[in-house]
Amino acid sequence: MKLLFISLGCDKNLVDSEYMLGILAEHGVELTDDEAEASVIVINSCCFIGDAKEESINTILEMAELKKTGCLQSLIVTGCLAQRYPEEIKKEIPEVDAILGTNSWDSIWEAVQETLQNRFYQSFHSLSGLPQRPSRRSVTTGGHYAYLKIAEGCNKNCTYCVVPSVRGRYRSIPMEELLASARELVSSGVKELVLVAQETTLYGVDLYGTKSLHLLLDRLNEISGLFWIRILYCYPEEIYPELVDSMKKNQKVCHYLDMPIQHCSDAILKRMGRRTTKDELVKRIRYLREQIPDITLRTTVICGFPGETSEQHEELMQFVNDMEFDRLGAFTYSAEEGTKAAEMPDQTDESVMKDWQAEIMELEEEVICDKNLSMKDTELYVLIEGRVCDENAYIGRTYRDAPNVDGYIFISTDEELMTGDIVKVKVTGAFEYDLTGEII
Repeated sequence: MKLLFISLGCDKNLVDSEYMLGILAEHGVELTDDEAEASVIVINSCCFIGDAKEESINTILEMAELKKTGCLQSLIVTGCLAQRYPEEIKKEIPEVDAILGTNSWDSIWEAVQETLQNRFYQSFHSLSGLPQRPSRRSVTTGGHYAYLKIAEGCNKNCTYCVVPSVRGRYRSIPMEELLASARELVSSGVKELVLVAQETTLYGVDLYGTKSLHLLLDRLNEISGLFWIRILYCYPEEIYPELVDSMKKNQKVCHYLDMPIQHCSDAILKRMGRRTTKDELVKRIRYLREQIPDITLRTTVICGFPGETSEQHEELMQFVNDMEFDRLGAFTYSAEEGTKAAEMPDQTDESVMKDWQAEIMELEEEVICDKNLSMKDTELYVLIEGRVCDENAYIGRTYRDAPNVDGYIFISTDEELMTGDIVKVKVTGAFEYDLTGEII
């Protein structure tokens, strides 16, 4: 038996995939990247927005064809699409042999066994608990960095979002369990831990009665061999003084914060079900920059939310220009069935959304370019990601850049470096999103 594993969607989904791969490895399953020779294919799906849903469905359909043309015996679908549309998958794609919900990935081995016996298998555990994590996790990010998922689910219920319905309410993973996982990852060579959840800032509220992300950072900072700790997905209204203090005092915690705002118009924020205002956003951004002057702030915005006017789009443009976010991603609104926003009047035309998105990104490119130019002659530590083909040059990331979403720094050198090495670099130049540098 050879198994092909396809992981789609976000980094939180990737962590689930790595745990499933760990379970399969414990049972001696041989992996392959050749779909033609796979007798089992597992697809960990996503359905957060329309594009992700389409990618998941097309991938399932493409793999289903191998039942006719390849040696595929078992096609297993897990993750968010499986949780959200199990009956539709079962009816419309009969080639699928097993369906596992978001909280049932720990049943992956049972699914493989059952389907190879020509028995349909499905598992949908309650979204109130957490799956049983295996002792082994197969990291797929190269071994020098890894995601540490600290919680599951979300309580926010933003009007455009399906996460609470497919992932359940917010459940923190116990701190000792996270620390054990972190130590194991670092002992295997991981230099950077990227903390993720639907919302990291609420970590611990359900378990310990109070926000405890700062306490987790304090403990992670003590792990020998760990170089960076990066925090993603912080809701702005939940950022609290003890968290900022922990970022300031703990040397390993990157002065980097991913803080999705989604918009700045008070009217749009209210329609989105967000729990902040434009004035509060301005105060929070200024506070963070006052407390941590070299902080890198990343955010995301949604273009074309139902009822958004040209004036509100211009308001967002001005806000992006004024706040000068160090990193920003702009996405067109996706009307997801079952959400309140999908039922709202005045849905925005797709062409208008795309135009607004392009305008936001063009503006942000100018902001980032100016910021990158100001970095010239700065000295920074760089985590090497790999070598540039056919050149005496390497590609790496500074503390200002999260993996897969931000920019890079390109370093010309005759030195022999390895992926995962950490070097000190002087910035020598800049492009729109990337830097160049030389080793000090």
